[in-house]
Amino acid sequence: MKIAATYENGNIFQHFGHTEYFKIFDTQDGQITCTQVFSTAGSGHCALAGFLSSLKVDVLICGGIGAGAQAALSDAGIKIYGGASGNADKAVESLLAGNLATNPNFSCDHHNHEHHGENHYCKEKDGGCK
Repeated sequence: MKIAATYENGNIFQHFGHTEYFKIFDTQDGQITCTQVFSTAGSGHCALAGFLSSLKVDVLICGGIGAGAQAALSDAGIKIYGGASGNADKAVESLLAGNLATNPNFSCDHHNHEHHGENHYCKEKDGGCK
């Protein structure tokens, strides 16, 4: 199984759509076999689902994430563990042990507005990211 975590300074980054890095964990038989940090190269929000899909990620661990990105990840077959926080490595170890604590209300609800003058719009009201 391949697990991705939104990543900043060793921790789970709290806004999926603004993450600059993912730490990718290759696992086998419940153990981490390899890790690598990937830059998103400025990709944002909905494009990140394609980025993770291209890396053949099965599971995403993140903080908050909007409905459009959730739908795009679901369409890509990526399972989401949202509302996570703290150390990324420990979060993956907890997931593999079957006891990752997440917040069930992890959805971002601030989309469909401008992001500090960036004029971001994620098309959630039009059915999500395409």
